[in-house]
Amino acid sequence: MIGIFIVFEGVDGSGKTTQLSLLNKYLCANHIATYATREPGGTPLGEKIRELLLNPDFIDMQSRTEALLYAAARAQLVAQEIRPRLQQGTVVLCDRYIDSSLAYQGYGRGMDIDFLIKINQLGTGGLNPQLVILLDLPPEEGLIRSRKVGPADRLENEALDFHRRVRAGYLELARKNPDRYLVLDARESIQTLHQEICRVVGGMVGA
Repeated sequence: MIGIFIVFEGVDGSGKTTQLSLLNKYLCANHIATYATREPGGTPLGEKIRELLLNPDFIDMQSRTEALLYAAARAQLVAQEIRPRLQQGTVVLCDRYIDSSLAYQGYGRGMDIDFLIKINQLGTGGLNPQLVILLDLPPEEGLIRSRKVGPADRLENEALDFHRRVRAGYLELARKNPDRYLVLDARESIQTLHQEICRVVGGMVGA
C-alpha cells in the first residue's frame, strides 16, 4: 500500500505549521500512521542547509544559489524520509515542498519556472503530493504574525512587494492545479480551518 503525501503551503505567518500539527494529532488519534516533516530541513543535512538559507547575514545570496540549496535539501528529505515512509503506507505531512520554490524563487524572485521545475523533479525523482493545502493570507498580515513569534529570517526581511508576488504566485499555481489544491482563507479561526482540513483529508484516508 502506498501512502498519501500532503503538503502545506502559504506565505510566512499563514499558519501552516499550526494546521499541520493539528492534522498530525487528528490522524494519530484515529490510529493512522503519520509522519510530519518540514522544508527546508527534516534531515540532519537538510537542517544545516536550512541554517544557511534563512540566515539574515547572507543577504548577498544569489537567487540561483538559493534555488539549488532548496532543491538539495529537498532531494535529501525525499530520499531519506519521505519516499521510504510513503512506500510503507504512511501519510506524510510536509510543511512546504516544491511549490514553495516556484512561489518564492519563481514568482517572487523572477527565476525561470521551467528551470525550477526541472531541478526539483530531478532532485525528488518526480515525487508530487496528492494534496496541497494552501493557507492564503495577505502578506501584510502574515509578516505581522511572524514577527510576533520571533526575529525575522532572511526571507521575511524581503520587501513587501516580494511577499505580494509570492502570494500571487501561490494563487496562480492553485488556479493551474485545481485538482490537487485546497485553498483556504487563513484569516478564518484556527478551529474552522482545522475542521475543513480534517473533512477533506479524512475523506482521503478513511478517518
